[in-house]
This record gives sequence, C-alpha cells and structure tokens, in this order.
Amino acid sequence: MKYETILFDLDGTLTDSEPGIVNSVKYALRSFGMEADAATLRSFIGPPLYDSFRGTMGMDDADAKRAVDTYRVYFRDRGIFENAPYPGVPEMLDALREAGRTLIVATSKPEIFARRIADHFGLSRSLAAVYGADMEGRRSAKIDVIRYALAERRVDPADAVMVGDRKYDITGAHEAGLADVGVLYGYGTREELMRAGATRLAASVAELQRILL
Repeated sequence: MKYETILFDLDGTLTDSEPGIVNSVKYALRSFGMEADAATLRSFIGPPLYDSFRGTMGMDDADAKRAVDTYRVYFRDRGIFENAPYPGVPEMLDALREAGRTLIVATSKPEIFARRIADHFGLSRSLAAVYGADMEGRRSAKIDVIRYALAERRVDPADAVMVGDRKYDITGAHEAGLADVGVLYGYGTREELMRAGATRLAASVAELQRILL
C-alpha cells in the first residue's frame, strides 16, 4: 500500500482508551440514576457520544445533550489520560513518517481532546495534523471528520487510506472514496469490520505497519 496520506482513527487504533471513556460514561449515567453493563459501556467507544446516549440508552434529545456535557466534565481532566498508546504505535508512526508518509488523525472525539492526547503521549511528533469532532455536534460522524481532514489538507482521496477499528471507520472511508484497513486489536470485531466491507485486516500493530509500508 503506497498511499501518500494515512488517516488513523484514535481510540482503539492508536490508543487503548477504554478506561477513560468507560469511566466518563459511568459518570454521566450516574447523573441520571442509570447504570449499564460492561458490554454496553464498551459500545460507547467509537461512535459519536450523542448517538450512543440516544440510541443505546434511549435518551431523548435534551437528555442526550446533557449526558454528553456531563461526560465531558469527567473526561476533560481525568478520563482523557486514563489512556495509553498501544505497544508499538509510536515506533510504527515514526517508521511511516520516516518512509515519507503524511500521517493524520481523523477521530469522532472532539478535536481539542484528540490534540491533547496526541501531545501528551508524544504522538504529535509524527503527525502532520489531528482532526476531530467539534464541540457543538455539527461535525461528529466519521464521514464528516474524514471529509473535513481531506479538505483541510487538500488530499486526493485516491492517494489516501483510512485505518480504524470500527465499522464507522470503514464505511466512512468508502463514502469518502478512500482505501481502508481495519484493525483487530481495538474495540470492533472481525465480524463487524467484515460486514462493513473492510478490504484488509491487521491483527496487530506490527502487521498494520507491514501492510502500510
């Protein structure tokens, strides 16, 4: 795969962010007197938060917006760093950058948080840019973030590939005209990625690096 530009999802692709996201969701749900089982909490990793509070927890529009705001109270200073890069990710990014690839993060996480995470864990040194959702919810779907990133960087979709662990990454890549690689070490399953039409799968960071190089 000799694509000049590589777009990476963040949660479940570059970092293992489950503890911080799950704790932030629990914090938000407690404010409504609600709880959720482990599988439900884990399902919040990847999709836009508003969609999960509405679709998964059955909240109406107003409550879902309040839940997102409450989630961010915990996440902003605590949950954001209950997180760590997957082993081998910093080295993979360094190798790809040294090989001349342009590396971009495209995530449904708010951009302000994604940039703090990339900076905190030293990933920014290999990244050309970090793009994410806005705080108002106007840009939260993965396809919207991908299109935003491509427009900002003036990237031809034919020269780019999207890497991610959930169906949203794969379908977003297809809608935007990008190639795709699904990763199996994150939060999605093989079945989910295959149903979304993933054309390549990587079982590990090392395999992902081989595919991209």
